[in-house]
Amino acid sequence: MSIPASAKYAIIREMTLRDNNRLNISWLCETACVSRSGYYSYIENEAKRQEREEADRKDFLLIVEAYKFRGYDKGARGIKMRLLHLDPPVNMNLKKIRRLMKKYRLLCPIRKANPYRRMAKALKTSHVSPNLVARQFEAHGPRKVLLTDITYILYKDSGKCYLSTIIDAFTKQLLAWVLSESLEVDFVLETVELLVKNHGDELSPDTLLHSDQGVHYTSVKYVELLKNKELRQSMSRRANCWDNAPQESFFGHMKDEIGDRIKKATSFSQIRKVITDWTDYYNKDRYVWELARLSPDEYYKYYMTGIYPIPGITPPKKMEKSES
Repeated sequence: MSIPASAKYAIIREMTLRDNNRLNISWLCETACVSRSGYYSYIENEAKRQEREEADRKDFLLIVEAYKFRGYDKGARGIKMRLLHLDPPVNMNLKKIRRLMKKYRLLCPIRKANPYRRMAKALKTSHVSPNLVARQFEAHGPRKVLLTDITYILYKDSGKCYLSTIIDAFTKQLLAWVLSESLEVDFVLETVELLVKNHGDELSPDTLLHSDQGVHYTSVKYVELLKNKELRQSMSRRANCWDNAPQESFFGHMKDEIGDRIKKATSFSQIRKVITDWTDYYNKDRYVWELARLSPDEYYKYYMTGIYPIPGITPPKKMEKSES
């Protein structure tokens, strides 16, 4: 492997500064196969290099602060969006953030693009609704298409609990969630009740609540509750997780980000604390690149008012798809 000229210049510089050095610069440069003019240029620019190094260190401290915000690790885009939310905002170039992360060996979590898990075959039930969403998750604006699903969470000593959620497909907001130690249908009904209690005035008779064909969502109680709340029901095709892909992605990111905390939990109450903290972080402080660099709550407010919340920053003209 070849040694960069800058590294050779640094070695020559170090040797010439030694008290017992008797080697002249010409011989050192010749031995290192570098030019004297290049070495002297290196010496002349030393002050500028130190200035750049100091600037890099200061910028990296900001990057580390953003990276550790609220205890959840972030990639380069997450760091950039967090920096934009500082007071005053710091608009650091993505290329620079990645360069400094590489330079100082700050590793970020990268979620691999795994296929969504295959759903179990739907049980025979009393009711199956048509797929009214047809994967058009973001085409209709906020509170038009809502997605719901259940996931399990495992913790120490064979502990297991279940999380039911409802998210807005357009704003990505988590609108309601219920954690339960039981898979009984009641906790899914409670999730819908919470949705109506906290966001009922934002819903309309056109609002779709989309799910898979699991037994909870085809139950008579669930179907009747949606009718009573004037919510339209939509369902994925059987064993096709892509029909509810954003909800699957939501659970995947959640488990990636709280995984270490879940491993340390030993009780249901501790799991609830972890979920409570993360859901608050998710809605308020977990910024999304394609949501104009805002958190889900910020984006909903921005969409409804037209006022971009980051002072001095021009909002993106169009949505850009995230790489992750």
